[in-house]
Amino acid sequence: MPRYATIIIADDGAEIVSAIGEFEGANLPRHNVEQVAPGVRIGMVRGGPVEAVDGFGFPRQGLGPSAVRAATAKLKAMAVPAPVAGPAKPARDKPRRKVARKVRKTRTAKAAPADAAVHG
Repeated sequence: MPRYATIIIADDGAEIVSAIGEFEGANLPRHNVEQVAPGVRIGMVRGGPVEAVDGFGFPRQGLGPSAVRAATAKLKAMAVPAPVAGPAKPARDKPRRKVARKVRKTRTAKAAPADAAVHG
């Protein structure tokens, strides 16, 4: 009995085997289905180098191009320093000393007799 695989296309353009079935007769699904060899398994990619069977194989384990781009972007974002408002003012060692007020001269209690008559 012939084996057929449903092929899906990933975001990066890889063709991945998503389902495998054995069918008899003419009632085959029409989209993305093709006949495959008995060694092909779910998860294999067309042109995959690991355990290759009939043009399908598993992809290499490791970081793909999209994972490398994401990691690089994250590292670049971490390297950018946050904006600073400006240089900080150094703190004073001692508190500022207040200036002493001048003492006013007090008027003497002597008043002229003419002034007393005029004012009061």
